[in-house]
Amino acid sequence: RWLFDQAVCTLYAFCGVLFGLCSLGSLTVLSTVCCLKVCYPAYGRCWDVFSRRHAAVLLLGVWAYALAFATAPLAHWGSYGPEPYGTACCITWEASSREAALYILALFIFCYLLPCLLILASYALILWTVWGSQRALRQH
Repeated sequence: RWLFDQAVCTLYAFCGVLFGLCSLGSLTVLSTVCCLKVCYPAYGRCWDVFSRRHAAVLLLGVWAYALAFATAPLAHWGSYGPEPYGTACCITWEASSREAALYILALFIFCYLLPCLLILASYALILWTVWGSQRALRQH
């Protein structure tokens, strides 16, 4: 069972959601930047002078995006609570209201489905570009 009070449960769940979303967001940004550099070299040249400022803006964007979804249950759009087995805390997946169901749906679409599709599309485009380059080299 969860050994601490509700405040610690909420903090534990908040940190888990925040860091999990930041991780997936960082992977999404990384795959997108790699795709731009490999597949669209003309556009990718503007990233040649990739600086700390560019990296900071991208990281701040990832953290802001994750923070928006992680703080939503604190503003009562969704909620945090013990997991079904009671040993840890996370998002309460059982929607008790329409707002909670909308939060879960938004979380699924914008924090799981969209990032995963962007990652898959980015790496698929990179593979397609590499295969196209290999064919072009064989022809020459």
